Amino acid sequence: MSLSASMWTGVSGLLAHGERMNVLGNNIANTNTVGFKASRMHFADFISQDVGTTGDYQAQVGRGVSVHAIYGDFSQGAFETTNEATDLAIGGKGFFGVSPKGSEDRYYTRAGNFRFDKDGYLIDPNGFVVQGWQLESQPTTPAQEVTRSSDQIGLEQVNRIGSIGDIRIGAGGVAQPQHTNNITMITQLDKDNGGDNSQSVSDANPFFALAGAWDGTQDEPLSPQQYAYQSTLKVYDEGGTAHDITIYYDQVSTSNVGDTNVWEYIVTMNPDEDKRILGGNAVEGEAKGLLMMGTLTFNSANQMTDMSAYTIVSNADFSAGSNSTLDLNEWYPTQISNNGYPIFSANFTGLSNASAVLDSSGDFVKPPMENAQGKLIELNLGLRTTPNGDWDYGSDGRTSAAGIGNTPDVLDRMPGFGTDATRNASATTSYDASSATLFQSQDGYTFGFLQSINVTQDGILQGRYSNGVTLELFQVALFDFASQVGMRREGNNLFSETRESPLTSSQPPNTAGLGTISSNSLEQSNVDLAREFVDMIATQRGFSANGKVITTTDQMLSEVIMLKR
Repeated sequence: MSLSASMWTGVSGLLAHGERMNVLGNNIANTNTVGFKASRMHFADFISQDVGTTGDYQAQVGRGVSVHAIYGDFSQGAFETTNEATDLAIGGKGFFGVSPKGSEDRYYTRAGNFRFDKDGYLIDPNGFVVQGWQLESQPTTPAQEVTRSSDQIGLEQVNRIGSIGDIRIGAGGVAQPQHTNNITMITQLDKDNGGDNSQSVSDANPFFALAGAWDGTQDEPLSPQQYAYQSTLKVYDEGGTAHDITIYYDQVSTSNVGDTNVWEYIVTMNPDEDKRILGGNAVEGEAKGLLMMGTLTFNSANQMTDMSAYTIVSNADFSAGSNSTLDLNEWYPTQISNNGYPIFSANFTGLSNASAVLDSSGDFVKPPMENAQGKLIELNLGLRTTPNGDWDYGSDGRTSAAGIGNTPDVLDRMPGFGTDATRNASATTSYDASSATLFQSQDGYTFGFLQSINVTQDGILQGRYSNGVTLELFQVALFDFASQVGMRREGNNLFSETRESPLTSSQPPNTAGLGTISSNSLEQSNVDLAREFVDMIATQRGFSANGKVITTTDQMLSEVIMLKR
């Protein structure tokens, strides 16, 4: 073995330690790079050469060192708090996905310093678009019609649309109007002072006396002396125009119900805004503005146990020459919604085929009329039944409101939820206390302009609009890999997929073992300067020692050369 071989062994040590210093220098240079993941270099002996010996065992001499592997350190970095809602940090596993505009290429990053550009795309500093799912807009209840605190308002279930794509807030950041589909009205009705203010109007039909007292031709359709309590809330049509819905309540006389506490109610709107078309004619006369009627039944504990609800049939007679008064023969038990609540149609805008939920025979119209889809309103008073179910019609079967009568046994004939009735946590009550509205809400809203963006720990981008509504717009996608160490670094805080690190999962945050999202936060570099400085000292020592091998070998070669003198 030549003496010069030891010099080349020292050279390999210089080269390897020089490369290690490059890795350490790159780590230190990126101490303040957002989402940077440090690298660690590992050495391996280069090769060992067999040499002859006089001993019993084979002998080998090493021929130097080589760079064996450079592994990325993907440990969690610390979080830095920022003032931007679109600064996102991942707590746990996963990478954000970003793609150049108009390209199918995808890169991955832990750096969540994102911003919206002029076209509404959520982009990283490279101009690449963040990837995620568009969501079916599920609004929280608009603040202007809610009497509970904001921390009690929950979001509906997330519904993702299609596959992963660009996150882009389009249409100029405008929330389109939403027709009201649900009214929730929880009241306390005074048991002992409810009175029976409307019975004198209709002794023959005490359970629908409020409806009989309603006169849509008057400036005041129902005088204060004709009901015990009323509550009004604002709802919205499909164009975003606001309308008032008022529910009136009155207690039914004990002479008609025995010891049972029963209240009647009607759901009304301003008669001047009633654009319903029934039987080919516009609704006119006393029934104008009357949308639904029914009863509420309470037990001895003053809890609501049953209810009924009636709406008008599609061929009700409002032709010229008709008296246009309330005809109970045209009112039948209404449909039950997907959520188990009674529904009615208001048809604020006068659309054709959108004014009824019952056909000419009083049967349910399923599916809804052509233009009624998405515009029917369900009424939640705190009691529900089987979704899309039917009523318990009692002893007389399905009949119109005219067949109910006025005797105590009418409760056996009155349609209700029966044994399928389920009382919500918040429900209408009838204690010996003043009548009051405990809670009211509705899910419609007018148009609004985007004011701010919020991102939840599940990666859901929520838009807060000027109309007080919050819409779920997109959900950020997270990506995971079989082996992170095989990912290719592309620069600019980007990684790409390789055959050694194939993509194994693309899921929403906080699912399938992936991390959560922290808004107003950035993940800092995970470089540990103390460790880097210690490694740098060790690298410097190794480099110097290998240099000594070269200089010492050089001296030895000089001695060999001087032997001939």
